[in-house]
Amino acid sequence: MRKPLRLLLVEDSEDDAQLLLRQLDRQGIEVESVRVDTADAMEDALRQRGWDVVISDYSMPAFGAIAARDVLRRTGIDIPFILVSETIDEEMAVSALKAGADDFVTKAQLSRLIPAIERGMRDADERRKLRATEQALVETRERMRFALEAAGVGTWEWDVVADKVVWSDVLEGLHSMSPGSFGGTFDAFIASIHPDDRQRIAGTRERFFRSPTDSRLQYRVLCPDGSIHWIASIGRAFLDSTGKPVRAAGIGIDVTEQKKLEAQFQQAQKMESIGNLAGGIAHDFNNLLTVIAGCGQLLEERPALDPEVVRDLQEIRQAVDRGAGLTRQLLAFSRKQLLTPQVVNLSDVVANLGTMLRRLIEENVNLEFRLSSDLERVSVDPGQIEQVLMNLAVNARDAMLEGGTLAIETTNVTVDESYMATHIGIRPGSYVMLSVGDTGMGMPPHVQARVFEPFFTTKSEGQGTGLGLATVYGIVNQSGGYIFLYSEPGMGTTFKLYFPAVSGASAVEPVKPKAAPDELTGAETILVVEDDARLRVLEERILKRYGYQVLVASSAADAIRVFTERHDPIDVVLTDVIMPGGSGRTLGDWVAEHRPDTHVVYMSGYTDNAIASHGVLEAGTRFLQKPFSPEALARTIREALS
Repeated sequence: MRKPLRLLLVEDSEDDAQLLLRQLDRQGIEVESVRVDTADAMEDALRQRGWDVVISDYSMPAFGAIAARDVLRRTGIDIPFILVSETIDEEMAVSALKAGADDFVTKAQLSRLIPAIERGMRDADERRKLRATEQALVETRERMRFALEAAGVGTWEWDVVADKVVWSDVLEGLHSMSPGSFGGTFDAFIASIHPDDRQRIAGTRERFFRSPTDSRLQYRVLCPDGSIHWIASIGRAFLDSTGKPVRAAGIGIDVTEQKKLEAQFQQAQKMESIGNLAGGIAHDFNNLLTVIAGCGQLLEERPALDPEVVRDLQEIRQAVDRGAGLTRQLLAFSRKQLLTPQVVNLSDVVANLGTMLRRLIEENVNLEFRLSSDLERVSVDPGQIEQVLMNLAVNARDAMLEGGTLAIETTNVTVDESYMATHIGIRPGSYVMLSVGDTGMGMPPHVQARVFEPFFTTKSEGQGTGLGLATVYGIVNQSGGYIFLYSEPGMGTTFKLYFPAVSGASAVEPVKPKAAPDELTGAETILVVEDDARLRVLEERILKRYGYQVLVASSAADAIRVFTERHDPIDVVLTDVIMPGGSGRTLGDWVAEHRPDTHVVYMSGYTDNAIASHGVLEAGTRFLQKPFSPEALARTIREALS
């Protein structure tokens, strides 16, 4: 009990008031008190200072205890209200308690007054603490609701017994509903999700109620505009003492972007795995193709061959070309092919390819060029861009079986924040856009979502490898560009490719004419470094045919030994890039340090960045891509010597 006890006495008798105060004094209670005997006086006293307890006489001529309790209730002050009376019968006691009195004491038993006051103050204190806790809970829930809504998290509560489900406005918005339009039942929830997910989600109901922990599920929502959003929901069921579910609550959040990122990550992993596999295959496969192509061409050069033999050799060459093209596609979509970029004008690249593109498409397809005359320059591999254009043109042709228009456009584009909002992932800056559009059948959304996946095709079996658009994506990405797809069923398809503009770049120098075959001979010394014995023998035969002196080595260490044992100069080292026991780059670095007058030519069917950075050939590096023809080998050696 506080000291002093602040006591408000509602008593019309001063003598009775003093009697009560003396009783408190005898029990050692220090008291500060005020006596009132009217409603107005009591109300004024309550408002002027804080009191610990109100003690009221039960029956007074002008102002009774029931009226006094009403005054206390109107003020909203929660302090004990104790009745004191000469006598209190059962009916009076019940009436007093109903009126809100905390206790009653007869004047003959004032010794009970102190315990009654203490009990009343404890009860009032507990009520105040409870109200404070409830208020804090309300404020916490409001803060939580605000935080959840600000974060785009919807909430739901489910009265299982009544099958009444309440959703927040945010959760309704996540399901493309207007506020207050949700049906309010579990069946209404099931009806709000994607038809393909309804059976799966409905089947989780019983398991949800049996789970002792939080339950998690994900489902799709089909929006009015045709787009699909993913919702992740976390919920918990609450059971009664018998284990029967009575209530459940949880949250929902849109995880569409997360799903997209997961899909992109899975796609990247898939591309990386296939790329690593393709790289390993490409190295050995291109070695075999080089041997087949080289031996075939050497046979073709023999005089007086039977015409049937010539036809067979031509078939072999075509098969080698198809095999080499397939390998290039495998490396392209996995972004592991070798690029030799040049600063070019894309309008010129498209114009130079015009004749070939017209041969690719059908006569009932109108080919239109909308090429900018003041186009910025870009740094790309022209041969790879030609491959991109041909793949896109073939796809467009196949989408216009009854004819249409294929339009190829180039233009300068400045990407700013507003542009980035509709072109996710692209960085701000100056770009050159290359657009390839058709008026064909178009693509539904589920096809668009997979169109760049390797081996995905909508064509009949045997009519497509599923590598065309995957190759396009790989080339554009490795070239530092971006590709976007726009398509609707029946409305055609447009691919827009963006390549960073090269500021201040001048036009590329004209390519020097290739030397004639009779100008490819020489008498210099060539060191061939190749771990594949069959290919090493073939390269030696070819170079000797062109008049060169040829030395051979099977590894980088073997080549260094040849250098250290030979005093005469070696003019060119022709080395494979990938070899066991030391790469061609390691050998090239040794030659640059110890034999700086010797030229180095690298060859490979696949590069692991030993002589390239992210597939882009380092400046000043001479490289011969496998498989190659005898003439291509001789030409590369001649160019190195020149």
